[in-house]
Amino acid sequence: MFFAVFLLFSLLILRLGVVQIVYGDDFKREIERTEDITVNNPVPRGKIFDRNGKVIVDNIPLNAITFTKSQGTSQKEMLKVAEKLAKFIHKDYSKVQERDKKDYWILKNPEKAKAKITDKEWKLFEEKKLDDKDIYKLQLERITDEELNQLSKDDLEVLAIYSEFNSGYALTPQIVKNKDVSPEEFAVVSENLEKLPGVDTTTDWDRYYAFGKTLRSVLGDVSTSDEGLPKEQLDYYLSKDYNRNDRVGKSYIEMQYEDVLHGQKAKVKKITDKAGNVLKTEVISEGQRGKDLVLTIDMDLQLAVEKIIEEELWKAKSYPGTSLLDRAYVVLMDPNTGEILTMAGKRIVKDQKTGKRELQDDALGNITTSYNVGSAVKGATVLTGYKTGAIQPGTYLLDAPMKIKGTPLKKSWQTMGLIDDLYALRRSSNVYMFKIAVEIGEGRYEYDQPLPLKEEAFDTIRQSFSQFGLGVRTGIDLPNEMVGFKGVDKKPGFLLDLVIGQYDTYTNMQLAQYVSTIANSGYRIQPHIVKEIREPVMDKDELGPIIEEIEPRVLNRIDMKTEWIERVQEGFRQVMQEPKGTAVGYFGGKNYYPAGKTGTAEAFYDGPDRKKFGKEPPEVMNLSLVGYAPSDNPEIAMAVLVPWAFQGNYDHKANLKIGERVMDAYFDLKKKRQEENKNSENTVQKVENIEDVQEGQEVIRKENEHGE
Repeated sequence: MFFAVFLLFSLLILRLGVVQIVYGDDFKREIERTEDITVNNPVPRGKIFDRNGKVIVDNIPLNAITFTKSQGTSQKEMLKVAEKLAKFIHKDYSKVQERDKKDYWILKNPEKAKAKITDKEWKLFEEKKLDDKDIYKLQLERITDEELNQLSKDDLEVLAIYSEFNSGYALTPQIVKNKDVSPEEFAVVSENLEKLPGVDTTTDWDRYYAFGKTLRSVLGDVSTSDEGLPKEQLDYYLSKDYNRNDRVGKSYIEMQYEDVLHGQKAKVKKITDKAGNVLKTEVISEGQRGKDLVLTIDMDLQLAVEKIIEEELWKAKSYPGTSLLDRAYVVLMDPNTGEILTMAGKRIVKDQKTGKRELQDDALGNITTSYNVGSAVKGATVLTGYKTGAIQPGTYLLDAPMKIKGTPLKKSWQTMGLIDDLYALRRSSNVYMFKIAVEIGEGRYEYDQPLPLKEEAFDTIRQSFSQFGLGVRTGIDLPNEMVGFKGVDKKPGFLLDLVIGQYDTYTNMQLAQYVSTIANSGYRIQPHIVKEIREPVMDKDELGPIIEEIEPRVLNRIDMKTEWIERVQEGFRQVMQEPKGTAVGYFGGKNYYPAGKTGTAEAFYDGPDRKKFGKEPPEVMNLSLVGYAPSDNPEIAMAVLVPWAFQGNYDHKANLKIGERVMDAYFDLKKKRQEENKNSENTVQKVENIEDVQEGQEVIRKENEHGE
């Protein structure tokens, strides 16, 4: 026995020696082994300014409570922390799902959950004919509504907190609460962090819109911390080093410039032991909030234009025949650079709660909806006539009603007799444009006889119109721009409708690009709403250094002679400044010397209430207006569109009323700013003069002291 004990102890000592001496260092390194994990923490987004440096979109700080799950944290440990945290804060549990309640019930009642599985099923489990998932699924199915209803409000609060804990990723802070965190909640949690492992108090941010709903549809939205990354773009963002719960731009400017606004994340290296416990945290980089955007928008002008639209829209609604009128749009654009100074739209909607009608922002309608715009396109028609040889500058044609066999009479709004191209633009002759189309289609018109035209004429005219931006994307730096709809029927009568803007549909942004192309003598400029990208200035509403300035981009030069374009420019000038011009009653005598073209289109209603009318939508009139000023040196181009303006003969001229007030507002604001700058310069000069006088007096005083 002694020998046996001695032998066993000898073997034990030998084994310990091998472990400690031979493999000791290896085991020691294994025990002390650590893992370096880099965690990216989000930073606030960049700000958005208008062209004059006014803040449009900012970040407001929010008190926030977060939870960071370590790699080894168990569900039971998280549940204990959630129960403690629930005593310090109030957590909304209205969004807790039934499945979450069942999971929580099983976690809280493990014995009762176990009892829901029969002996036979446990035996199958032991025989590996059922696995853990099968057992858990059976438990979930057998939890009754009565058992779930036993969960108290306190239980549901704990569950809501626990759900937030569980939705996070290891070593990545997860927002538990960042809305309506009271100072008391923030303070008491901060005081008890030692009792709440993984919990921290910090500062989060939320987007603040300085001008309320103005331009909101264009600015876009940012996802919440609950939403995180959009599912349809999950892989894309994860490949760019985003976390799943990161907040990103969901629409329009916020989405289009996500890479600019998102910023550089703060990088933190967390050193963990083998069990996943964090031993040390090192800051690799502090990160930087997103870069700032400076828009081309002038917010003072934007607000003024929106007010004008609101007032004139409500006034127009007081006319008979306007039951379907519910929207109006305005774009103001620099025709030489493509900068959008104003992109305004308003829509009348019914409040679901009160039943009252109210106006909501619909600036996006300028690029996402299209309509028949009427005679506003006649400038492109005349230029197409020059290009194809259908007419020459100064060509006279007879304006008299036209009758194609088997179709209704087609005519101008009044019979004008023998007129030239300038008069046709000034008085908005339809027949003059019809005869251009007939020539392009190589047809021969005879009263009440068939009018065969070549179908290729549709493509010829549309190709020419596209050079101005009609029927094609303008290229504006916003997603989801609409092209418009092209009529598919190529009967001769529809070709005549096409050249007067009553067949294909166009957006108001396309109208703005079209009239800008005429205004700047033939260059189609790409419109853009972002002017500059700038470095952020921390904690200040100031503009940092310019990183990138968006330069004007010419998309094409229209294939027309300069003298042809000047001829149409003269026609546009006569529309607004000469007797009998269709807009002279509103723009005649203006000291900014405008030019432009009015439009009225016979169309069919295609709005939100179209289902009420079945297969026969009512006929409506769309109103439009394009213009620019000054006519000899354009600095501003304008497009106004009022769809479904009226039915019957109740023309309220909302397009002209809006257009006049908008153009007046632009030049009044310009004059006001010039006077303010002049007064500011005079004030600076007076201060400098006073300083010069004071300096001179000081010199005289010193000289007197020396008796000189």
